[in-house]
Amino acid sequence: MANDTDTKPRTRTAPKVARPPLYKVILLNDDFTPREFVVRVLKAEFRITEDQAHRIMVTAHTKGSCVVAVFTQEVAESKATRATEMARNEGFPLLFTTEPEE
Repeated sequence: MANDTDTKPRTRTAPKVARPPLYKVILLNDDFTPREFVVRVLKAEFRITEDQAHRIMVTAHTKGSCVVAVFTQEVAESKATRATEMARNEGFPLLFTTEPEE
């Protein structure tokens, strides 16, 4: 009696799930926003330590800008917007932007 079952091992192909693109949140330096306020915004919105916030602020101050953190696009844009709005509410021109991570 002939056996009609396929005896070849089947390889399962798992669907490849693309990782969402990541975006950098960038702090742009300005000459008007007090350093202490920048540190306060960084700590509040990005949940980082005082020391980390101070280092990011100094880097932005000396180099003109500094990457704060990297997130998915939606998270990066909402954090950048909220941090910028915190500054606007206090009358400061502090600005956070986002751009795709290379």
